[in-house]
Amino acid sequence: MNLNDYGATHAQPLANGLMLARIIATSHQQYTIVTDAGRYRAQIAGRLANQTVEAVDFPTVGDWVQVRLPENADDTATIERLNTRQTVFLRKTAGRRSDAQLVAANVDWLLLCMALDANFNLRRLERYLAVAAASGARAAIVLTKADKAADLAAVAEIASDQPVLVCDATTPTGLAELTAFMKPRVTYAFLGSSGVGKTTLINHLLGQEALLTMAVREHDAHGRHTTTSRQLLVLPNGSVVIDTPGMRELGLLDANVEAAFDDIQVLAARCRFSDCTHQQEPGCAVRAAVSAGELAEGRLESYLQLQTEQAQNSHLRGKARENAKIERMFGGKKQMKAMMKEARKKRR
Repeated sequence: MNLNDYGATHAQPLANGLMLARIIATSHQQYTIVTDAGRYRAQIAGRLANQTVEAVDFPTVGDWVQVRLPENADDTATIERLNTRQTVFLRKTAGRRSDAQLVAANVDWLLLCMALDANFNLRRLERYLAVAAASGARAAIVLTKADKAADLAAVAEIASDQPVLVCDATTPTGLAELTAFMKPRVTYAFLGSSGVGKTTLINHLLGQEALLTMAVREHDAHGRHTTTSRQLLVLPNGSVVIDTPGMRELGLLDANVEAAFDDIQVLAARCRFSDCTHQQEPGCAVRAAVSAGELAEGRLESYLQLQTEQAQNSHLRGKARENAKIERMFGGKKQMKAMMKEARKKRR
């Protein structure tokens, strides 16, 4: 087994006695890793676990780690160190909580999948592009079910300079654009809602039905969560792919809304006020573009909504992370205040 086949392109010094590995699957803090010596089950060392504050501090699929291998290949390896991530894609956990959920790490390309049936939603695509822009990875838009009708021109406008690939897994040549795009030893993560065809695409690229798929509901084109865990695979052409569970919801935490709306940034540079919010201010070039039909009002509304959501969730996440640190160090805010009070008494 050669780690270069799994995308090992950068070196980080190894600690004494440790071996480089890549995580290819996770399940409840149990990991499957690959090393130059082979594949192993693994768990994180207690010292590493004690350094974690929230879920994003734990390893995930795609992470490069340093491990101590067992003497017996059937035993469990120990993950001692987590190497610095080159890129990371995360989202807010579903629901009202502001915790971050890791999706994949050290991805070169995020393939944002959207079906051209009832799943087609430009506002959702803008959301994915905003989160992708903050991940550090490059993004490409993969439109599946090309036999359905949709406004491809609108997608191209939103995509800006991001590649747009159209796929139809029902025809022999329907994946030609995608297969030509994907290169050996480069890591790609397939992301998108349930039922858009991510797993079907990967099965076709693998040349076998290795991953389970299920039919979508015809009345709304929604799928069920066939993929329930993330896993990393090497395709016959040498590309490295990560299949991810379908997302009913993509909450913003780390997002680059401005990068996903570069057309609005160009207009905003002509606003009378440098801190224009593009809502009620006089001399707003963005609002003027909407009135003139040069910018869709729905796109501006999406931009403002994502900006607000990003700010709110980032603030809540900061507070949650601070509370988690206090909990770990003192056992809670009450105990921290008691210790500070006791320390002040001793200084008198």
